[in-house]
Amino acid sequence: MSTTFWIISGAIVLLIIVLVSLYNGLIRLKNRVEEARSDMDVQMKRRYDLIPNLVETVKGYATHEQATLEKVIIARNQAMKANEKGNATEQIQAENALSSTLKSIFALSESYPDLKANQNFLELQRELTDTEDKIMASRRFYNGNVRDFNTKLQVFPTNIIGKQLGFLNYPFFEVTDAKAKEPVAVKF
Repeated sequence: MSTTFWIISGAIVLLIIVLVSLYNGLIRLKNRVEEARSDMDVQMKRRYDLIPNLVETVKGYATHEQATLEKVIIARNQAMKANEKGNATEQIQAENALSSTLKSIFALSESYPDLKANQNFLELQRELTDTEDKIMASRRFYNGNVRDFNTKLQVFPTNIIGKQLGFLNYPFFEVTDAKAKEPVAVKF
């Protein structure tokens, strides 16, 4: 056997090792993104479960604020539907709308001192605030993993084979609704 054969064989083996390594790295990062998305889904499910209890508690105090309460329930239902569909862009928009409407419920507590002092409301508000904090942390975790995956997919040499193997960029979870970035207006 000639030296050329061993050189070509070594190059082929090296190429195969590099391709396997690149593929495994993409799979590892893809799984981290999926895990982060799943963590976010768990926290959002918790929020979906808390919202009806919060709305029921507020209903007794703020009967003439029915429109605000209905908006919260509608936003919750839309977010749940978007979550079930699995479309990341729709889910991001629906979750941003829900976050925005939840701010209005907390603003209502400023208008109703009895509600603000109600133990059930305070506990639900604490739970929802805790959940919102966990959602924010899970979004940061998700976005960090998306950044790592997308970067890996875009740099050389992974960019050459990544798209051919069917890997696509993941969208970042970001606030796209300008209204969600605004502070809640409390009107009496």
